[in-house]
Amino acid sequence: MVPPGAPPAVASLLIVDDNIVQRMQVVALCRELGVEMIYEAGSGAEALELLSLLVLPPDVAIIDLEMPVMDGVELIELLHERALAIPLIVVSSREVVLIDSVETMARNLGVPVVAGIRKPLQRESLAAALEGWNRRQQAPDVVASSTPPAAVDPGELAQAIASGAIAVHYQPKVDMAKGVVCGVEALARWTHPRLGELRPDHFVALAEREGLIHALTMSVLRQAFGVAARWNAAGLRLSMAVNLSPRLLEEPALVRELSALLDEHGLEARQVVLEITESSVVDCMGVALGVLARLRLKGFGLSIDDYGTGFSSMQQLARIPFSELKIDRAFVHGAHERTNLRVILQSALDMSRQLGLVTVAEGIETPADWQLVRDFGCGVGQGFLVSPALPHDQLPHWIEQHAPRLRELGRAG
Repeated sequence: MVPPGAPPAVASLLIVDDNIVQRMQVVALCRELGVEMIYEAGSGAEALELLSLLVLPPDVAIIDLEMPVMDGVELIELLHERALAIPLIVVSSREVVLIDSVETMARNLGVPVVAGIRKPLQRESLAAALEGWNRRQQAPDVVASSTPPAAVDPGELAQAIASGAIAVHYQPKVDMAKGVVCGVEALARWTHPRLGELRPDHFVALAEREGLIHALTMSVLRQAFGVAARWNAAGLRLSMAVNLSPRLLEEPALVRELSALLDEHGLEARQVVLEITESSVVDCMGVALGVLARLRLKGFGLSIDDYGTGFSSMQQLARIPFSELKIDRAFVHGAHERTNLRVILQSALDMSRQLGLVTVAEGIETPADWQLVRDFGCGVGQGFLVSPALPHDQLPHWIEQHAPRLRELGRAG
């Protein structure tokens, strides 16, 4: 019988570690967590040989980085070369920055990474990693495989936009001090007739290349503004965050279009937050800066999205009139276990407070993530611990149903 709180989706697991004592300890932990099938390998070569014999690969592999002959880094590279996309937990007794570097390398190779954990492994950290992975796999925002979907035909995308087949789901954002839903992020969803549900990153770039991004964005905005108006009428007033492509910032008419949409739905600009990815505004000059300034003058919120993933974060904050700073998941999830991430996270939040910016942490997946960013003074949180994105008709009931849990999160600490 699987104990309460165990990660049921992980039925099989491979442990690769040359230290037999430590390997036995991890085996015992995995059995406590209810993992039914556990494979062991004392070296990278042994692991590769075992994997070649298995009909089905394990759900997760735990790989130690320090091993003789073939270290964990080389093993990960060989797994990539052999197209063995097994989700990995990277472990080592070495410094956390080294573990983070290997995680980044694996993700850049397209190898799915569950977590990076410093030795010795503890039951709590292993359980949190596996449970967090399960949540991401089950949530509609996450693709279970690292293999990209087949190419989307531009004509299909154009038709989907024109016919209204691109739907919008809404991910709740929670006031961390009060434990109440204060806003949502609007996220496009396309249920493709051949490829199934596709995330925005599988068709937004295509829309930009094919000159469809304006039509796609206006479709999302009309749906989102219409939903916000209906919620307002029902007494549910939430801020509405919408992603804005940098391509649109070169269109001076954008300000008039957005203002007209607001008037059409009876909304105020201050209810809308336009999210702009940090990396997309590196070369933001001339017309684009004018558009952003005019949007702020109209009262729209401007959020610098995925803060910390670009190379000129300070410069963007100094020259663009942002009202909100949204910290990327990479600096939030698991930061309680990593000194370098905590320092970056706290510095960003302290700076935001001094600049008078609203702070949003995305990628909150565990109670430990929530507690850390709340203790550091973050204002708003979103992530799978709160909720994945939901269809508009489900959100009001979800808020009512989960209000006690959210208030308890607000009281935590």
